[in-house]
Amino acid sequence: MASPVEAGLRRILAVVDLLLDAVDEETLLPALFPLLLQTLPGDHLVWSARTPGGRCPVTLPAGLFGPDDLGRFYVNAPADPLFRHNDTGSGVPLRRSDLQSRTEYHRLATYAEVLRPVGAEYQLTMAFPAGHVRAGRRTVCLVVNRSGSDFSDADVTSAALLRARLSHALDRLAPPLCLPAGVTAREAAVLDLLALGRSDQQIARRLDVSVRTVDKHLEHAYAKLRVHGRVDAARLWLAVSSPERPR
Repeated sequence: MASPVEAGLRRILAVVDLLLDAVDEETLLPALFPLLLQTLPGDHLVWSARTPGGRCPVTLPAGLFGPDDLGRFYVNAPADPLFRHNDTGSGVPLRRSDLQSRTEYHRLATYAEVLRPVGAEYQLTMAFPAGHVRAGRRTVCLVVNRSGSDFSDADVTSAALLRARLSHALDRLAPPLCLPAGVTAREAAVLDLLALGRSDQQIARRLDVSVRTVDKHLEHAYAKLRVHGRVDAARLWLAVSSPERPR
C-alpha cells in the first residue's frame, strides 16, 4: 500500500503528465480541474483568469457562485487579505490561516456574504502568470476550499511544485499575440467587448474606467483600423482576431 507521500507524488505526476500532453486549453481545463482537486484535496475550487479585460472565474463543481455572489465578492474583496495576496502580492501558495485567524476571517464581508454559505472554512490559494490574450498578459488565481480541516504543509508544498508547471503549460498554450495595426492592449480590451455587443457604459463598468475613456480608446482604435464607426470596428475586429491564435 502506498504511503501518503507516495500517493501525493503520484497525484502531482498525473497533473504534470496532463500538462505536458495538453494541446489546447479547451480540452485541458475540464481534465485538469478534477486532478487539481485530488492533488490539493478540497470540497471545491475556483479558477479565476484575470486579463486587462476583466476577470473570468469558473468553479468545480460548476455554478458554485452565481452572478450576484460574484458581484458581492468583488465589492468586498479589497478588504480581504487573501484576495490582495493574489491580486497585487506575490501569489505564492498560502493558506488562509497563514494570513489571519479564523475570527478575523469570519469578520470579513467576503466570508459572511459569499464564502460561508458554501462551507469555505479553510482555503489554499496561489496565483501565477498564465499566458496571453489579445488584450495582454493573463494571470490565474486558484483557490481550493475545504469545510472540515485546514490544509497541511504537504498541501502547500504540492501547490508550490505545481505552480511553476501550471504557469509554464499555459504560457505554452497561450503565447504572446501580435495586435493588428498597432492597437494597444487596452484598446484591444475595449474592442473585444465592443465585438461582443457591449455598450460604452457596459465596457466602462467592465474595465473600471469612465465612458469618456472608452470613447477615447475607440477613437484611437478606429483610426488604426481605418474604420468610421462601431459596427465596422466590431466586424473588422472579429475578422482579424478570430481565431485568436494558430493551433
